[in-house]
Amino acid sequence: MVGVARILQLDEAIAELVHDGDVVALEGFTHLIPVAAGHEIIRQRKKDLTLVRMTPDIVYDQLIGAGCARKLIFSWGGNPGVGSLHRFRDAIENSWPVPLEIEEHSHAGMANRYAAGAAGLPFAVLRGYAGTDLPQHTSTIRMIECPFTGEELAAVPAINPDVGIIHAQQADRAGNVQMWGITGVQKETVLASTRSLVTVEEIVDELTPRPHSVVLPNWVVTAVAEVPGGARPSYAQGYYERDNAYYQQWDPIGRDREQFEKWLEAEVHGTARSAR
Repeated sequence: MVGVARILQLDEAIAELVHDGDVVALEGFTHLIPVAAGHEIIRQRKKDLTLVRMTPDIVYDQLIGAGCARKLIFSWGGNPGVGSLHRFRDAIENSWPVPLEIEEHSHAGMANRYAAGAAGLPFAVLRGYAGTDLPQHTSTIRMIECPFTGEELAAVPAINPDVGIIHAQQADRAGNVQMWGITGVQKETVLASTRSLVTVEEIVDELTPRPHSVVLPNWVVTAVAEVPGGARPSYAQGYYERDNAYYQQWDPIGRDREQFEKWLEAEVHGTARSAR
């Protein structure tokens, strides 16, 4: 959606941009994961969401356990460095708290789907599924013949989320965003989405150019919210390190429904972000 990014509070942005039944992508790779935005989605009790993410980790486990999701489109899912996502597993095996549909792709397939969505193309073509059985189980993978060489290739449809949410280090007061460090498909997520929200560590008067940084101009972003610490327990390069203990502590919480519900009430529903 072409316009100029508005500066909103996080709760205002989620209330305005995320609707029940939406396709929502919260992307970040290793760091800059928009955890605070995910918690605000839970806090506002959004439901029937199709959640999209290349590598769903604990914030998606929390969203699924809170009953926000009806479907997950993903490639790899787990608690990085620790093990499984137990709320995700419980939803698949026992439909708790609600049934969860899944659509599984490879990393390359997901990345190409975002790239196609960002480019305004209907689908992407790649070789990545050759020799796998994913095409037999995922209806959004179709084998096609190259019209030039006759080679068999895989086609996957573009991803165009209703809402794309990412976290970045900085935005200026006009809503231009800058992020640096390890980047994944954040840029493509914003460009592919109908509406977008970028949470940032801080809003500054002027962005300082940095080597290899990604800059998103304000006309491709719907809203910006200042959320210091908004990526914790993942890290934000230049601001804070990864909280490894949090990921380890999540495992016993995620394993037990009663423990999870206590955590949910104390750490999400019982709190409110003061972010701007």
